[in-house]
Amino acid sequence: MKRLALLLPLLAACGTPQEQCISGVTRDQRVVERLITTSEANLARGYALEDVTVWRTEWVECGPLRTDKNGKTLPPRMCLDEVPETRTQPKAIDLEAEARTLRQLKVKRDQLARNAAPAIAACRAQYPE
Repeated sequence: MKRLALLLPLLAACGTPQEQCISGVTRDQRVVERLITTSEANLARGYALEDVTVWRTEWVECGPLRTDKNGKTLPPRMCLDEVPETRTQPKAIDLEAEARTLRQLKVKRDQLARNAAPAIAACRAQYPE
């Protein structure tokens, strides 16, 4: 998922000028829409999901490649290192507060859509396809 988030700006650059213009104008709407989707899923489940990074010890190759006196490559040395691992775990939430937040987000989404309509029309006028 994180890799996809890194690729989205690159993919957005591939759109037509009109699509890029509209994308810039509606950025906040997309953020609010994602928050609405997350909030609805939390209410349906009854709890939220959160990503937690834990560190675990793992053997990894370390040090430069070594060769013996005959020039033969020796196996790599192994060292213990701390490696991050991201896990998703449930998190308790206040369902009433989540429902209030969802209502507020929906109001905000409608407001953003109304405010963006003239800008979207301007994008279409400036960059006709």
